[in-house]
Amino acid sequence: MLAKRIIPCLDIKNGRTVKGVNFVDLRDAGDPVELAAIYSAEGADELVFLDISATEERRKTLVNMVRSVAEKINIPFTVGGGISSVEDVDILLNNGADKVSINSSAVKNPQLINDLAQKFGSQCVVVAIDAKQIDGQWIVHLVGGKVPTELNLFDWAVEVAERGAGEILFTSMDNDGTKNGFANEALAKLSELVNIPIIASGGAGNIQHFVDSFKEGKADAALAASVFHFKEIEIKALKQELRDNNIEVRI
Repeated sequence: MLAKRIIPCLDIKNGRTVKGVNFVDLRDAGDPVELAAIYSAEGADELVFLDISATEERRKTLVNMVRSVAEKINIPFTVGGGISSVEDVDILLNNGADKVSINSSAVKNPQLINDLAQKFGSQCVVVAIDAKQIDGQWIVHLVGGKVPTELNLFDWAVEVAERGAGEILFTSMDNDGTKNGFANEALAKLSELVNIPIIASGGAGNIQHFVDSFKEGKADAALAASVFHFKEIEIKALKQELRDNNIEVRI
């Protein structure tokens, strides 16, 4: 059985790490380069870096900061925000990223998923899907959760996998920042529908929530931000608890 992964997420705005609730009310959480180095040393399996306002502000991800983070860590590093072309990805991979995460650009131009998978390999391509429930349906949202689409989460996930994505990063906007747990029912359904890894995001508040995301949600990895940034959960303690619950992790 493949080991489950624990992934801290650095949401970057104006060069700082930030964290909000339900995608709003952002507060400062520290220097991204310093945090990246700490998480790498503490035993995180991977790191995700999302320039959360890049798409909205129509600019490219902060390449210099990507390079600075990459120099400080020795774990796989996924970068997202404002990526809309093969050229964008080429630059990021050449500056230390191991994978890229695309979201709005994938919805607007689904062929981009195929193009990136073909050029760089599926293992490099993470498609992030932000969704929330509207009238009982999980609806995909774009531009940092500000713009609803007509896409259904599950239909879009199947298409993404068929187009060559290597992983799906699913964030429940309803759960994001609430610390009430992950959207395990939706996660489990995603895991049944596609045969690529699903990263759970949105809602981590305590160690049991991570246990549940793997046991009930069938997630392959769990991503969190504020519980790590504000020292509410230590990665080593989390991994030991997961192991005590018969969940395979790297320690």
